Amino acid sequence: MRHMSRIHESLWYGGNSLAYLLLPLSWLYCGGVRLRRLAYRRGWLQSRRLPVPVVVVGNLTVGGTGKTPLVLWLTGFLRSQGYRPGIITRGYRGRGKRWPRLVDVHSDPFEVGDEPVLLARHSGCPVVAGPDRVAAGEMLLAGSGCDIIVSDDGLQHYRLQRDLEILVVDAPRGFGNGRCLPAGPLREPKARRREVDLALCNGGPCPGGQVMRLVPDRLVDLRNPEISRSPAELRGQRVTAVAGIGNPDRFFQLLRSYGLHLNEQPYPDHHPFSREDVASWLPGPVIMTEKDAVKCSGLARGDVWYLAVEVRLQDGFERLLASKIKGIVDG
Repeated sequence: MRHMSRIHESLWYGGNSLAYLLLPLSWLYCGGVRLRRLAYRRGWLQSRRLPVPVVVVGNLTVGGTGKTPLVLWLTGFLRSQGYRPGIITRGYRGRGKRWPRLVDVHSDPFEVGDEPVLLARHSGCPVVAGPDRVAAGEMLLAGSGCDIIVSDDGLQHYRLQRDLEILVVDAPRGFGNGRCLPAGPLREPKARRREVDLALCNGGPCPGGQVMRLVPDRLVDLRNPEISRSPAELRGQRVTAVAGIGNPDRFFQLLRSYGLHLNEQPYPDHHPFSREDVASWLPGPVIMTEKDAVKCSGLARGDVWYLAVEVRLQDGFERLLASKIKGIVDG
């Protein structure tokens, strides 16, 4: 799996000429995506509108761009504006047989997925997971009293009508070679970015978007979350860095910026960690992402930490967002 991930990186972001062999499949994929979207626009496929506004946070590329931290920030922002937000999310890689399902702080991440549990633990909002976003939204509204829904991912889930779309772009990687799957990383043609309401560029500037950064906050002890420390305390030490996310290199670069010497342990996005994985890590400090920590809390030994991050946004974005939210609520 790790080998396949490296192949994808080379094909999509490294200029590998092998991608040209996949162009016919990429054209077919793009054509199918365009036809499906047209079918929803023309009413050939039926979409549903829920009785409260829906805000979708999504991306155009395969892999992580920072959507989930932004969803956590967004729900906090909405509460500060007097709204009662709830979250729907896919529950990717969850092994549960029954969907949709309510997620709480005690839910099993192997059953419902890692991101839903992370959202439930840190958002202070009701969370429902399920691949059918309409059904998830209906379950959320049935017993929560929410007056606005935030969808973590779901930009391409057109069966659910939305009132506001926020696109998150990984600024350093952008859209890769600009091609659709499988020749490139795009879930939809690149032109789709011009149709969203807001675009955020995670990690630096990019065309047509405002800058968003994930800023390290502290290292949190996995077995005792009340214990925390600064990453700078480990400066000059060798640590094992664990990342089962869409772009592990971004996490590793962040740790290196603190002067840490890394034994890198990249895994595929949403990797189901096992005791064998944990046993393979070298002695000494281990640092992982918060999303990975959700699945490792019952497996990890001592001296394992996760890096908590905070979202920082460009000046003026909050005012712009507040105006757009007010517009969809009043409208």
